Amino acid sequence: MTQETSPTTADPGVVVGTDGLARPAWAAVDPLLRDYYDGEWGMPVTDEHGVYERVSLEGFQAGLSWATILRKRPAFREAFNDFDPDVIAAYTESDVERLMADVGIVRNRQKIQAAVTNARATIRLRQDMGLAHLVWSFRPETTPRPRTFAEIPTKSAESIALSKELRRRGFVFVGPTTMYALMEAIGIVDTHLLDSYRRGSSGIWTS
Repeated sequence: MTQETSPTTADPGVVVGTDGLARPAWAAVDPLLRDYYDGEWGMPVTDEHGVYERVSLEGFQAGLSWATILRKRPAFREAFNDFDPDVIAAYTESDVERLMADVGIVRNRQKIQAAVTNARATIRLRQDMGLAHLVWSFRPETTPRPRTFAEIPTKSAESIALSKELRRRGFVFVGPTTMYALMEAIGIVDTHLLDSYRRGSSGIWTS
């Protein structure tokens, strides 16, 4: 998830909610984003299906807000056969046209075709290390320790290298910034603000 703040406002760091818990500003107001932050974002995802789905959704987010993708996620899952790479790899042009007509999802032909391309690349990776193992192999030795949103990186040496390797393996829509957002979302790095109550919650990083 690529996070967002307004450039015209000061970085507030964490915001303490009515429940007394400290969260970053992006997760402090919208109930959908708050629930996502509280229960899902930054928690480890280590299976092929889960990683493929998140690669797909991060690709669809490009140029949009994560809130938009999150609200559409149930429709995405229904339209894309619950992001089963075996099913999506067999999609034909008629499936692409079906998806282009689905008002519940982001109707971008390149992004839809990318999901198909990446499903096929995911299947090919089974002959080697597998998608999840490959992505997790780029876990860095340390994780950021941000106090404010401004201190959170948008890419890293590892996300650049991961992007390059996935492209070499036939994946598309996997730029370094998108891959850093993926690494945040699935727990490979912990970019919870230091004062957030969720800091260290993944168990991968404890401080």
